[in-house]
Order: sequence, then structure tokens, then C-alpha cells
Amino acid sequence: MTTERPAPPLRGNEREMLRGFLDFHRATLAMKCDGLSDEDLRRQSMPPSALSLLGLVRHMAEVERTWFRKVINSEDLPLVWSETDYQAAYDASGSTRSEAFAAWQAEVEHSRRIEREAGSLDVLGHQPRWGEDVSLRLVMLHLIHEYARHNGHADLLREGIDGTVGA
Repeated sequence: MTTERPAPPLRGNEREMLRGFLDFHRATLAMKCDGLSDEDLRRQSMPPSALSLLGLVRHMAEVERTWFRKVINSEDLPLVWSETDYQAAYDASGSTRSEAFAAWQAEVEHSRRIEREAGSLDVLGHQPRWGEDVSLRLVMLHLIHEYARHNGHADLLREGIDGTVGA
């Protein structure tokens, strides 16, 4: 399996730029997992950390679900891997590529639909942990930040598995 990664746009309006960079970072995470077995994807970084590539994919499914479906779309639903424990996603010890990627890709598709259907980047949702309303613009920027940070983790994890470096 080889992931196609779209290049982020060099020009465009704000929404096109945000969408392009978010999709670039989503594809980067998938690329880091290309060609690895379930066992490789579950391999943890170093004790006491339970961080693994599969755990990152599961975590990003939670992030997509929480910010787009729960915050922006006001959907009342549990987390993907637990009712309330965000850390549960990192435990990929019993997970498989097909399970984790199916959940993540489904959440990405929900996120894309919600973003496309929103009238503008100024659409508001409520972030209960902060007790504040937030814009779709903030959500998209937050996800770009979240993916970029975790893609750095993914770089190190992948190098530790088979020596592959770079995006």
C-alpha cells in the first residue's frame, strides 16, 4: 500500500489553504504507516511510553471525531475507543491496521463533510473542556497543529522500526 500525498496549495483562499494543509498532514501520517505489518504498527517507542504508529492513528480518529463531530457539529456521541478516556486510543496492543485505519478514515470523511457543508470558517461550535465557543477556523488550525506534532512522533517511530526516514 502506497499513500498518495497531495501537495498543499501554494496559493488560494484561506479555506483552500487550511483544507490543503490538513489533507497533507493526514496523508503524511498514513505514509508513515505504509508497508508495515500490524506488529510493526503496534511497536512501542520506549518504556514507559506506549506510543506507537497504530496508537497515533487511533488517537487522530478521536481528535477528528471530537473536534468536528462533537464540537462543531454538536453531535452527542462517545469517543471511538472509549466512552470518556482519551488516552485509551493510544493502547493499540489489541488493534489491527484494518480496524484503526477504518475508524480513522471514517472520522476523516465525517470531518471533510462537516467542513464542506459549513457556511464559513466563522461557524461556531462549543468546546466544553474550555467552556468556550470556537470557530471552524480554530478547529482546522488546531488539527493541522495536532497532525504536525504527531507526524514528528511518527517520523521517530518509523525510523526505529525499519530505519525509514523523511516524509
